[in-house]
Amino acid sequence: MELAGKRVMVIGLGVSGRAAARLAAARGARLVLADVRADIAREGLPGGELRLGAEDPAWLDGVELAIASPGVPPTSPLMRAAVAAGIPLIGELEFGARFVRAPIVAITGTNGKSTVTMMIGAMLRAAGRRVFVGGNLGTPIAEAAAGDFDAAVVEASSYQLELIERFHPRVAVHLNLSDDHLDRYRDFAEYGRAKARIFENQGADDCAVLNRDDPNVWRLAASSRACVFSFGLQAPPPSGDAIWPVRDVLAWRFRGAEGEIDLRRFTLRGRHNLANAMAAAAAALAMGAGAAAIESALADFKGLKHRIEFVAEKRGVRYVDDSKGTNVGAAVEALYAVEPPVILIAGGVDKGGDYAPLRAAVRERARLVILNGAAREKMRAALAGAAAIEAAPTMGEAVRIAARRACPGDTVLLSPACSSFDQFKDYAERGRVFQELVRAL
Repeated sequence: MELAGKRVMVIGLGVSGRAAARLAAARGARLVLADVRADIAREGLPGGELRLGAEDPAWLDGVELAIASPGVPPTSPLMRAAVAAGIPLIGELEFGARFVRAPIVAITGTNGKSTVTMMIGAMLRAAGRRVFVGGNLGTPIAEAAAGDFDAAVVEASSYQLELIERFHPRVAVHLNLSDDHLDRYRDFAEYGRAKARIFENQGADDCAVLNRDDPNVWRLAASSRACVFSFGLQAPPPSGDAIWPVRDVLAWRFRGAEGEIDLRRFTLRGRHNLANAMAAAAAALAMGAGAAAIESALADFKGLKHRIEFVAEKRGVRYVDDSKGTNVGAAVEALYAVEPPVILIAGGVDKGGDYAPLRAAVRERARLVILNGAAREKMRAALAGAAAIEAAPTMGEAVRIAARRACPGDTVLLSPACSSFDQFKDYAERGRVFQELVRAL
């Protein structure tokens, strides 16, 4: 992609936008840097024209390429104006990937993306590969352009996949699909189509890792041009490449070979973590890693911060931080992963999804739900009758109520099923505050 001397606009100057701007500048582009926030710091940005505040299509004068950060909504006047003017518009994922020389392993899905991305990275490192790990997980793929890697393992969100053109993963993983981000998409089908674009440019030499237990994901197998490698908790069909659990091992067959992966040293609990391990192992096998490397990585893997993370035990009550559980599907998995009876702390900013699927898990596993944040009344209506419900205006009050109502043997679980932006900068800050409040009890 030749950029020398071209006028390139970067829309959105968060972490991804800044990485894209640095890469474009290194390739000789003349930059126009745009963001709706007026207080963006110039420090750390490459040279170029800085355009802040209300977006003005006139900023696009002379622009030959526009690169959008994933957090910029499709309603952005600049993005719409670029499309109307015939200016090429791509996302940071597409842009960065064009400069990465290593084969790409891309992971999407509603839940588990970060965990599986980290697992695959660990497995390939254990196999002796030089690996970049990033994408939506944290380090933008644009940062991989200058590195010498054997593989680039990237988490790909639906937002990032909206603006791909030639993005081509050697291995693409789709974990699951449930209601999320319906504050951005017209409906569930549109959200699903954005996720499915991860397979768009694959061919017969590539591998599509699909969850056969999720009907919304498994139906994509019929249209895949890549080799399909399925994972699931139940035994697979008698033919086809697959991985599945059998007692303390993962049995697998892939491209004429077969074998087992020992799970006896894998310590993460919950059916979702078993599914994550299978998906990661399938991707690693497709990239040529051996069973010994995969077993070693799984044995050492301790999970991610704020994802069903044990915090402390106080007076016989366990406290668990699942602040990363920002949708209903994640909260359901967290409820089944911890020891009941559960006091669930949930709530935050509503993302447009349906809370009804949470009812069965709450009825079965929780004896009290404490709701806080902007979505608490909508959640109260959806969960009425499934368990006792109390409301708390703040996280501090929610933790105090939980501690007061908990009995020895209970688990207090923060799994919000909502985003954090009513009270916190992000899910990580919410989790840190929860942990501080727990430790101060």
